[in-house]
Amino acid sequence: MKIIGITGGIGAGKTQILEYLNNRYGATICQTDAVGRKLQKKGTPCFEAIVACFGTEILDEKGELDRDKLAGIVFSDDARRSELNAIVHPAVEEEIRKKIAKEERKNTNLFMIESALLIETHYDQICDEVWYIYVEASIGKKRLVYARGYDPKKVDDIIAAQLPKDMFMKHCDRVIDNSNTFEETQAQLDDIIADL
Repeated sequence: MKIIGITGGIGAGKTQILEYLNNRYGATICQTDAVGRKLQKKGTPCFEAIVACFGTEILDEKGELDRDKLAGIVFSDDARRSELNAIVHPAVEEEIRKKIAKEERKNTNLFMIESALLIETHYDQICDEVWYIYVEASIGKKRLVYARGYDPKKVDDIIAAQLPKDMFMKHCDRVIDNSNTFEETQAQLDDIIADL
């Protein structure tokens, strides 16, 4: 089984690329954000640790994590973001290692781990290859503002908190440019899969 890490900035189009790899090549997709969300549900050890660290003001009226409130705190404060990451990332990695073991038993060919923080959280150590999904900053920002309805200021804060392009380039085995049409991106992906 090939374990491929997929990373890139927000708005790079990672989700669309994963859907294509799943539909065309039967790749098993594992998104660290989705795993993290599941592990942070009310009543879980992660949830309890986050509330102990950040206080009950980050909860909504149902007593669940208010993700927007939490994001507002951590995207503008590096120290607080590090505290949150120290709680969430080890739990997510443990869960992903369990998923990998399960997929190996099922004889899966391609296992994709998608994470915006793949490099920072050292998933490159469990991946055979790491792919960087690149998109021109202006295009990524437009996608987030128009497609997801994000506030431009929020987009700037998120982008500022991410690794710069050259750090991605330095740590990744392959670069997929997703700035143009998706047909062009598909052609790049097909070539890479053929090469694997």
